[in-house]
Amino acid sequence: MNTATVFDRPEVTDGMLVHTLVQHCPPLDTNSSYCNLLQCSHFADTCITAKRAGELIGFISGYRLPNQPHTLFIWQVAVSSDARGCGLASQMLLQLLARPSCQGVQQIETTITSDNAGSWALFTKLAKQLDAPLTRHTHFERDTHFAGQHDSELLARIGPISSATCTANTVEPLNKQPPPTL
Repeated sequence: MNTATVFDRPEVTDGMLVHTLVQHCPPLDTNSSYCNLLQCSHFADTCITAKRAGELIGFISGYRLPNQPHTLFIWQVAVSSDARGCGLASQMLLQLLARPSCQGVQQIETTITSDNAGSWALFTKLAKQLDAPLTRHTHFERDTHFAGQHDSELLARIGPISSATCTANTVEPLNKQPPPTL
């Protein structure tokens, strides 16, 4: 049975589901369950869920920077192992950008460690889809900001982008099944 993927604004009741999903998506930092509840309530307009047959298979958390409201910062992208390889993360990002709550966003930022090939591939693909440049530079340094306990985080910035580009790149919900597990 081919079950459609439903993209939606998270509900506060999704908080614990998000917490569990992130725990199963290393190397993502596991935040407190309370943080995930806040993401699904206070920041719901700039976060997105992907569900298939009622099961949470993807979540993106983001927010508009308080001092730069034209910038959408993507905090985390989590996709369940069963749903990887189908372009779900890209589709969630495009769906999120097409929302009224993201109207006026002119650039997207996120931080990524240099060795996170999956995240670099995702944001490089997004930059191409939005026909916008991707720049990167060190943002949080291993020794200065993490006391040597975490790799440096590079700031990836996509932009400028136009709202017309975001709307034109919105995709239809993903109906493709994940690849078979071997």
